[in-house]
Amino acid sequence: MATLERIRSKSGLLIVVIGLALLAFIIGDAITNSRNLFGNHTTVAKIGKEKIDYTEYIRKREEVNNRYEQARRQNPAQLANFDSQMLSQMALDELVSEKLLDDAVEKAGISTSPEQLRFYVLENPVNPTMQTIVQQLNASGLSVSTPQQAYEVIFNPKRNGLTDSQMAPFQRAWIAMEQETMEMVKRQTYQKLLYGLVKANDLDKKALYNDYIMTSDVDVAYHPFGQLDPKKYAVDEAAVKAAYDKDKSRFKVDEMTKDVAFIAVNISPSAEDRDAARKLAEKTAMELRDSLGQISKELKKEGIIVTHKELRAKDIPVGAVRDFVTSGEANSVKLISDNIKGFSLVKMGKRSQVTDSIQLNLVQVVGATLPAKVLAKLNAGLPIDSLAGTFGDSVAAQKEQWIPLFTAQGRTNALESAQVDSLVNANGKYISLMTSPQGSVLAKITKKNAPVEVYSYDEVNYELKPSTKTINGERAKLEKFLEGNTSAKAFAENAAKAGYSVQDLSLSSSSVAVPRMAGLQSYYPDSRQVVRWVMIDGNPGEVSHIYESKDALTPALYAVAVVNEYDDYAPLANSEVKNYATDKARRAKAGEELVKLYQPKAGTIESAANAMGVEQQNVPNFRFGRNMQVRDAEVMGKIAGSKPGKVVLVAGENGVYAYRIKANAKEDFPFSEAQYEQQYYQLVNPNMADMLQGTKEFENNIYKFEAGD
Repeated sequence: MATLERIRSKSGLLIVVIGLALLAFIIGDAITNSRNLFGNHTTVAKIGKEKIDYTEYIRKREEVNNRYEQARRQNPAQLANFDSQMLSQMALDELVSEKLLDDAVEKAGISTSPEQLRFYVLENPVNPTMQTIVQQLNASGLSVSTPQQAYEVIFNPKRNGLTDSQMAPFQRAWIAMEQETMEMVKRQTYQKLLYGLVKANDLDKKALYNDYIMTSDVDVAYHPFGQLDPKKYAVDEAAVKAAYDKDKSRFKVDEMTKDVAFIAVNISPSAEDRDAARKLAEKTAMELRDSLGQISKELKKEGIIVTHKELRAKDIPVGAVRDFVTSGEANSVKLISDNIKGFSLVKMGKRSQVTDSIQLNLVQVVGATLPAKVLAKLNAGLPIDSLAGTFGDSVAAQKEQWIPLFTAQGRTNALESAQVDSLVNANGKYISLMTSPQGSVLAKITKKNAPVEVYSYDEVNYELKPSTKTINGERAKLEKFLEGNTSAKAFAENAAKAGYSVQDLSLSSSSVAVPRMAGLQSYYPDSRQVVRWVMIDGNPGEVSHIYESKDALTPALYAVAVVNEYDDYAPLANSEVKNYATDKARRAKAGEELVKLYQPKAGTIESAANAMGVEQQNVPNFRFGRNMQVRDAEVMGKIAGSKPGKVVLVAGENGVYAYRIKANAKEDFPFSEAQYEQQYYQLVNPNMADMLQGTKEFENNIYKFEAGD
C-alpha cells in the first residue's frame, strides 16, 4: 500500500516523464523516417492495391546494381556517362512491371507445365541464371558445358565421385532457378496473349488501305514562320490563356508536382589549388627518380596513383606515353601532362623479349588415375586424334588452340609464368597443366610466335580536385546569398545579381534527381536529396538550406526554392507552359495575318508562291501521312479532303501553305489482310505497361527512401 501511495503522490511527475518519452519517440520517428507517423513506413510504391515493400525493393535494387556493375566491367566506354542515380528508379520500374504482370497472370490462371519447364530449362534455357550455375560448376573444377551435364552432376553427385553435401548449394540454386524460370515462362505466355489482343478490325485495315491507294497530284508553296518577332506579333494574356485552354490536356500531371527555382554551384579547383598541384607534380617526379618505383605513403595520401604496365609497343596508345616509353632510358621519369584535371608522369622500367602467344594441344581427362595413363600414351606417340577411340568419353581433346599470353591490355592470366616455363622446358612433350580430384588438363606446345619486345613502365596519375578551402569559400558565398533571400521570389529575382544561374524545373515524386538539362538523362550528383526536401518539406515560397554533393572530383552545392505546386494540370504560371502557350498564340496570330496578307495575291499557285517569296513544288503522288513535303498533320488532312480546282491558303503549325489539287486518283493495288494488320499494329505500337496499369493509380514514394535529410 505504501508503494501505491508513493506512486499516486508522484503521478504528476510520471505523466510528464511519460509525455516526454512519448514526444521523444514521435520526434525520433519523424527525424529517422521523415514519414507520416501513421502512414506506410515501408511502402516504397503502390500500384492500385498492390504495395511494394522496402525489403523486396532492396533485393531488386541489389539485383539491378549487380547487372549494371557486370555490364560496366564488360563495356566501360559505353556506360562511362551512365548516372547510377537512375538504378533505384530502374529497380522500382521492374518491380512495378512484375507486380502488374504477375497479378494479370494469376487472374488469367496461367501455369507452366512440366514439359514447358523441361524445354525452357534444359533444351532452350531462357533464364540467365543457368549460365551462372554452369560457370560456377566449372570454377569449382567440374567440367560441364550444357544444362543437361550440369543437372547430371548436381543431382547425381555419387555417380560423379562427389558427395551430397558438396552439391547441396548447387541443388538449392538449381531449384531456385527452376522457380524463376516458371515465373518467366508464365509472364512470357501472358505477354504473347496480351499483345495478340491488339488486332485491327476490317474497318481499320480498309482505312489504312484507302489512305494508301488514294493519291493526289498537288502543287504546294510553303512559307515557314522562322523566328517570329515578339513585337511584330505581340500577343496579350487573353490569347495566351486561350492557347493554354485549347491544349490543356497536354499539361496533365499524374502526381503532385512542384515548380522550383534551382541553383547549382559546380566547384572547380582554384588558382591556389593549381599551384599546389604543380608543386606536388615536381615532388612526385623527384621521388620517382630517387626510388625503385615505390612512392611514399605521404604521396599516396595526397591521391597519387601508380599503375604498373607491361605492354607490347603496338598496344601502347599513340602519343606522348608511347614516344617516351619506346625511347626512354631505364628508370627515367617524364611529366606527360599537367592541366586543370591534374597531372600524369611515366617512369620507364625495362625492355624484354617475350613470346606473346603459343599454340597448344589440350586434353581433358576425367578421374584420378586415368590422366597418368593418358599422359604416358601421348608421350609414347599416341596421336591426339586417337584418344577418343582409346579412352572413350573420359577424354576430350582440343587440337592446336592458340593461347594469348599478351593482349592489348597487357599480360593475360590464361597461363601462369611457371606453367609457360614448364611447357617450354618440356621440349614438345605433354605435361600435366592442371590437376584436381575430378581430373586433369594435359598440354604440349605445338607452335609459338617469335618473341616481341615488351615494355615495362609505371604510369603515375593525380586527379586535381578543389581543396577544402575552395569548397568552404563557395559555401560561405552561397550561405550569404540565402541569408539575404529567404523567399522563393527573392531567390529567383536576385540570383543573377549574385552571380548564380537559376534553372526553372518541375519535380514530382517520380523525379530520380535534379536534371542538368530538360530532356537529358543526366543528373547532378547526389541531387536526390534536393527532390526529397522539395516533395516532403518544401512549401510554395520556401527556400531550402544548402545541399552538397560529396563527389570528390566534381563537388557541387545546391539550393532550391519552391515556386508553385499542383496535382492536376501544370498551370500557365509554369515557365515552360507559359512559353509554349505564348509561342502557340504568336504562331496563330502570325498565321492569321500572313494568310490575310497573301490571300489577295493567291489567284494562282504561282502568284501565291511569288507573294510568299518561295518556290512552288509539285507532289505528284500525295498520300495522307506518307509524304515529306507536307508534315503538318492538320494541313495534310485538309489536302487529303480537298477537291481539284482552286488555290487554298491555310496557316499551319510552323508556316503558311498554299496548295492546289490538280487531280485525285485511285491506284490499283491488291488488298493484303496481313500487310495492313501489321501496319495497324505498328501504328498503335501497344505499350504493355500502360495496358496492364489501365486506370490503377500509381503512388511513388521512392524519394523518401533514397536520399538523406
